[in-house]
Amino acid sequence: MAIRTFEDLLVDEIKDLYDAEHQLTKALPKMAKAATSPDLKSAFESHLHQTEGHIKRLEQVFAGLGKKPTRKTCVAMKGLVEEGSEVIEEDMGAEVKDAALIGAAQRVEHYEIAGYGTVRTFAHLLGHNDLETLLQSTLNEEAATDEKLTGLAGRINVKAMQQ
Repeated sequence: MAIRTFEDLLVDEIKDLYDAEHQLTKALPKMAKAATSPDLKSAFESHLHQTEGHIKRLEQVFAGLGKKPTRKTCVAMKGLVEEGSEVIEEDMGAEVKDAALIGAAQRVEHYEIAGYGTVRTFAHLLGHNDLETLLQSTLNEEAATDEKLTGLAGRINVKAMQQ
């Protein structure tokens, strides 16, 4: 698709996020399995359910734009997921691995926060107030997940230092 208008740019960014969220539905179960902290495992499983909701919300955004939900490969998420996979495969102590998994997950969250903030602003500028609200809901959830991971890191990183 050629990007000729600001609305085309919004659609292109939504396609990118749609792919990113789909990639996460494959990565989060692997991260949950690799985590040893029950709280971290639970956070990854919870975020998986949330991510499935984000996909549905993006499908509502596509519908609001009169577009069919389609994916554009999100190269950035592909790289972030690959880094997470490297952490999973790395030979390290349990607490250190959990700390590394949190770091990988927070990089993902920060990317998503940037992406959803961008498309929310685009929707606002284009007068798509209903879509802006949907995107803001996802942005809020991504920020809350990042906060949760920060809280877990406070405990897990201390254990990792002692390992």
